[in-house]
Amino acid sequence: PAFIAEVKEGNFEKASQVIGESSALPAVCGRVCPQESQCEGKCILGIKGEPVSIGKLERFTADWARENNIAPIPAKEKKGKKVAVIGSGPAGITIAIILARYGYQVTIFEGKDKIGGVLRYGIPEFRLPKSVLDDIEYRHLELKGIKIRPNTTIGGAIGIDDLFRDGYKAIFVGTGVWKPNTLHIKGETFGNVHFGINYLNNPDSYRLGKRVIVIGAGNAAMDVARTAIRKGVEHLTCFSITKEVAASHYEFSYAQLEGVQFEYNKRPVEIKDNGVIFIDVIENEDGTFTDVEGTEKLYEADSTIISISQGPQNRIVNTTEGLKSTARGLLDADETGHTSRPGIFASGDVVNGARTVVEAVAHSKIVAESMHEYMQSLPKD
Repeated sequence: PAFIAEVKEGNFEKASQVIGESSALPAVCGRVCPQESQCEGKCILGIKGEPVSIGKLERFTADWARENNIAPIPAKEKKGKKVAVIGSGPAGITIAIILARYGYQVTIFEGKDKIGGVLRYGIPEFRLPKSVLDDIEYRHLELKGIKIRPNTTIGGAIGIDDLFRDGYKAIFVGTGVWKPNTLHIKGETFGNVHFGINYLNNPDSYRLGKRVIVIGAGNAAMDVARTAIRKGVEHLTCFSITKEVAASHYEFSYAQLEGVQFEYNKRPVEIKDNGVIFIDVIENEDGTFTDVEGTEKLYEADSTIISISQGPQNRIVNTTEGLKSTARGLLDADETGHTSRPGIFASGDVVNGARTVVEAVAHSKIVAESMHEYMQSLPKD
């Protein structure tokens, strides 16, 4: 309410400060988060009419602050304690900004050449301009004295124990989920088959042809489909095993407007050089599916993109003694981010699996406070 009131009065600088206290990434969340099921979905005006367009107000305010070079909430004088943040996706950026505000010396270790994680390499430009992320890197990270080491993979030449050796008092792991989930069906290794997260990383390097099948119907699949249409694909169909898409209504409706076709209750059986064989399925009340015998059909396509979510790479777990993972390979952490090893914290997709940006930001705010409390309890050097 305070944020909306400041916007209403035209106090955009004050509004940016108010929203900045609650969210480290308003320019991002205002663009890519499912407002219809989050803030706007909880707005009481939506009961009988239209809710307040909180997402658009958030985006406008953040863009206004960027265009007018309004300084973000400043960092306190450095306390001397060093913090390592592994991964610069929404979770890592949130942790880095909050701890820098407290005065910690923060270093971000990013495996790719630019910060952003899934924001830069998994969300298309038309939904989240790269200029927004470049602004975050400069105004919100560099100006707070946060150091960034790009092209540096922890678990390779440098490990967790090396960080502790060099005096980092707490380490945050926010490496996300970059390992594509597979179908485990025949034909998945063919040259005309690709994974959605890999395609979104650099779509210009792919030659898909004119007719494409996307297996999956979540928000990431909508991003894949809409990107491929923009890159020249003429016929694109998303296949869902369920009777409704998993994507938000907003993303689904835009995909429809842009010409994406949809097929429901279809399970892929085999991928061929010229398409995919699907079988019809019936959804059972317990969430399982039953094949309808005799309904196998080849749907022709030049290329197939599999977009059925992702899992973790496990590089850090495999190279760090005492760091536990779950049965799904995700980092085992409690609700405040504590892992099985003291001083190591985690949040975001590497803990919860592929979720929304706003969930990663919200959880990371809690974890940042937990890290602050932990470091304050340490004996002084």
